[in-house]
Amino acid sequence: MTNQGLFDNIVKKRSFLCVGLDTEMEKIPSFLLKEKDPVFEFNKRIIESTSKYAVAYKPNVAFYECYGAKGWASLEATVGYLKDNYPDIFVIADAKRGDIGNTSKMYAKAFLENMPFDAITVAPYMGEDSVTPFLSYKDKWVVILALTSNKGADDFQYHDEDGIKLFERVLSVSKKWGDVNNTMYVVGATRAEMLKEIRQIVPDHFLLVPGVGAQGGRLEEVARHGMNSKCGLLVNSSRGIIFAGNSIDFDKVAGQKAEEIQIEMEKYLQERNLV
Repeated sequence: MTNQGLFDNIVKKRSFLCVGLDTEMEKIPSFLLKEKDPVFEFNKRIIESTSKYAVAYKPNVAFYECYGAKGWASLEATVGYLKDNYPDIFVIADAKRGDIGNTSKMYAKAFLENMPFDAITVAPYMGEDSVTPFLSYKDKWVVILALTSNKGADDFQYHDEDGIKLFERVLSVSKKWGDVNNTMYVVGATRAEMLKEIRQIVPDHFLLVPGVGAQGGRLEEVARHGMNSKCGLLVNSSRGIIFAGNSIDFDKVAGQKAEEIQIEMEKYLQERNLV
């Protein structure tokens, strides 16, 4: 999927919502535990109820790897279900991989070849040769960590050397490795005030923005500072949608929460004359 393809889907759905499938066994409704694969059954129902409003889904791989082979099977089933039933929806492996070339090549093979993910999140700390193996796949994307929402981001990401913060250097250097059709950046919603500065460095790239909802980020600020001429945003909400309800109709509640976000997103798209 190209940059234009993502934008076309945003226009069609009047939404730039990404639903995070950070599925915890302890939090899914108890009646699902009798299912052969409770995690997949939960995900499937969430997808069915939210797919009308979402342009992307983002399973966080840690929530599946922690269960070993069984969890990996749930992840594969979830991604396969999305691709079989919603081929126009963008699917991101939130894996935060990144290692020396040969290792990154194997990580890329796992997520972008052996599983049908459209994109994978990558940590750029080890530099260009740790990222470029992920960029070798046609029509696949690398989502590079740039500025995150967590408290520890202050430890390194704002380090200033000669007037250039570390996250600014990550953006300015890494944008040369790919282009707007295969590279996007993670920018936390709780750092929304920095989006204006980030847009000066990467004006045309898509940004994946987690942290809206349960983590306290405000969608209005993200849209105001981060939207570009093709929207250029995938805003993620995880817990605020998938665990909004815990009863028999948990999926219906999730759909309602997704719709609420989509309605707000449509307003911001209209203000920019994008829909």
